[in-house]
Amino acid sequence: MTTTDYIVKGMTCGHCVSAVSAEVGQIPGVTDVKADLATGRVTVTSDAPLDEQPVREAVDEAGYELQG
Repeated sequence: MTTTDYIVKGMTCGHCVSAVSAEVGQIPGVTDVKADLATGRVTVTSDAPLDEQPVREAVDEAGYELQG
């Protein structure tokens, strides 16, 4: 198991958190997603290390921006 933290810009409510969690959760190998609205931190647990690009694309698809 691998856990990686990302910072997502633009989340302002519970719906934002749900949208980001749902999109990132669809990435193959992802087993858990926890998003913290207050900090913008999204913690992703996966079977193996993830490339950042699929995470960036999932966050973009949800309508937000991966920082960094």
